[in-house]
Amino acid sequence: MHIRVINPNTTTDMTSAIGEAARLIAAPGTHVTTTQPAHGPVSIESHFDEAISAVGVLEEVLTGEREQVDAYVIACFGDPGLQAARELTRAPVIGIAEAAFHMASLISTRFSIVTTLGRTGIIAEHLLDQYGFRHHCRRVRAAEIPVLDLEENADAALDRVITECQRAKEEDNIGAIVLGCGGMAKLTGQIRDAVGLPVVEGVTAAVKLAEALAGLGLQTSKHGDLAFPRPKSFVGRYEHLSYLDLQSKDRG
Repeated sequence: MHIRVINPNTTTDMTSAIGEAARLIAAPGTHVTTTQPAHGPVSIESHFDEAISAVGVLEEVLTGEREQVDAYVIACFGDPGLQAARELTRAPVIGIAEAAFHMASLISTRFSIVTTLGRTGIIAEHLLDQYGFRHHCRRVRAAEIPVLDLEENADAALDRVITECQRAKEEDNIGAIVLGCGGMAKLTGQIRDAVGLPVVEGVTAAVKLAEALAGLGLQTSKHGDLAFPRPKSFVGRYEHLSYLDLQSKDRG
């Protein structure tokens, strides 16, 4: 089984850290590869960043289709381009926020999210509504650290995240914590040990869900809105996407 983990930002160190966490959790026999767009933001901290990064995510999925990838993980907590990516393939495509919400709801009746910045916490709230998990989440908290601090100022960033997770445990009446950034993938064990609650991290959760779906032979439905997009002309910088013939390359 080949799982492709796509980091939607363009920071190579973060892509490497995400890949390391994914490979550590993957089952024997699962081949995990990581990639990132050639163009786009170095971190994703706004709706604008997400919109720009989504095109790169989709191009990475198209590349994966030529390589016969079995499942994809979009490793940003905003799940940028998720539904559009699902249109491009029959393979399962898992966003890490959606995966983390599902996993947390299976082990606790209430959870809180701890993310990087307050503004990205609002984006997480939108996703809770969209995915139907609002009633499971007690609070979305922000450590108020830039995403790149997780790589460039790692010790201080970890301390801020742990402090916010401890506050969540003490104040929110929860059973689990969801980490709200793909860049936190390598921190899960340290946070869990420090806080003493189950900690759900989206990259690893998504890898296990991708393995399960692919192992069950469950594919993205091509009936309805996730059908392959109709081939059409694109102009300018997106001309290379003109007349995509995905169905003729369909793996059935």
